[in-house]
Amino acid sequence: MERFFLAIASLFFLGFYSACNSEGKSIGDSGKELNRPNIILIMADDLGWGDVGFNGNKLVKTPALDEMAKKGMVFNRFYAAAPVCSPTRGSCLTGRHPFRYGVFHANVGKMEPEEVTLAEYLKEKGYSTGHFGKWHLGTLTNDIIDANRGGRDSGHYSPPWENGFDVCFSTESKVPTWNPMITPGKDAGDIGNRKPGNHFGTYYWSGPGAKVTDNLEGDDSRIIMDRVIPYIEEQTNGNSPFLVVIWFHTPHLPVLSGEKYCNLYAGHSVDVQHYYGSISAMDEQIGRLNEKLEELNATENTLIFFTSDNGPEGNTQEGRTQGSTGGFKGRKRSLYEGGIRVPAIAVWPAEIEARQRTDFPAVTSDYFPTLLEIFGEENQLPVSPLDGVSLVNVWDENIKERTTPIGFQFGKQKALIDNQYKIHTSKDKVELYDLLKDPFETRDISNQNPAKVNEMKIRLSDFVRSCEKSREGVDYD
Repeated sequence: MERFFLAIASLFFLGFYSACNSEGKSIGDSGKELNRPNIILIMADDLGWGDVGFNGNKLVKTPALDEMAKKGMVFNRFYAAAPVCSPTRGSCLTGRHPFRYGVFHANVGKMEPEEVTLAEYLKEKGYSTGHFGKWHLGTLTNDIIDANRGGRDSGHYSPPWENGFDVCFSTESKVPTWNPMITPGKDAGDIGNRKPGNHFGTYYWSGPGAKVTDNLEGDDSRIIMDRVIPYIEEQTNGNSPFLVVIWFHTPHLPVLSGEKYCNLYAGHSVDVQHYYGSISAMDEQIGRLNEKLEELNATENTLIFFTSDNGPEGNTQEGRTQGSTGGFKGRKRSLYEGGIRVPAIAVWPAEIEARQRTDFPAVTSDYFPTLLEIFGEENQLPVSPLDGVSLVNVWDENIKERTTPIGFQFGKQKALIDNQYKIHTSKDKVELYDLLKDPFETRDISNQNPAKVNEMKIRLSDFVRSCEKSREGVDYD
């Protein structure tokens, strides 16, 4: 009898070890030993492609991001799934275009319960999950008036804690980038009819009915990171792999910064000081995060993605809308490159070789398929179809061409991008650009290439119809 129990115990131990060994590795469906990395998704808000040092901006001071760029892979052609906030955020968590589940615009739709988020997927893998910062995929309370939609219509309720996140420090939508609970002066931009000095009307929440009231003064990025650091320490000390989603509010309007950061840009206009000061303050907190990972010996097997949710705010660089597209056409709310091409880095020292740059066209919808491949489950889609592709072979084998195009929809605009060409439609106007020869979209070549236009129009129409079918609920059957 004793031998019988010893045999059972041995089988249990071997089975557990084969599923996840003590070095944080798992066995995929193919039998291949796989890393179980910590995962951190960092997103800035309205940060333009040209608003970072690693993309050539000589004015802005972003030493932490520039150092990350040296340690991993920079994506020259990385796209937000939409030219505004909420839809792009949905794509990060689902791997699917937001038009498939009704998130057409900021403050429209919500994360639907039938969708499977990265947090829900990773929790089943034994991960702890945390969301910190801006949510914007549904309201966070039905009890009080909060932010843009909270407390007005319970049909909009879809907080992060009901979408797979264990720990939250989240707002429904925007807050000022300095003293986030207090309405700043009108110069900061986008304060609406709020009165300067009064409460801004948006709260941080840590769970159902749990409004955060302490440590909410000063730089908003620091306030967020003050919650991230203890969470990561706790998970690392407990040997728990983690997903941390850090969605900064910076540099979304209202934009303002503290004296320390404004002084970094002395000699420039007050608007420039505040805009780039807020970015440098955010960068400082990203540096703080990286230092903590080093201290915890967690750097090597932590996969970090950094990007922005869309291009910079405003029609031009004026007032507090000082963001730079790096010369690309269009800005936020546009499906031209300046509205959707955003800065992006991937860092994972255990797997991604340092000092790489790629022209592979990638998109925020690629995060989920990438993690599916990392876990050896690329053929086990949680909801089908996914619109992204895995990026593993981009950093492993330096592949240059995407197997499927990237589709976009926003308002009356639609676009489709493959490895070389882009079709852009708005109402009855159709344009074609060769992004390899003309990345700034200065020459419409549709008249010279009718066959290519027709081919891409068909593929774009197929994409639009597919999204329409998804909204009918067929993907959940």
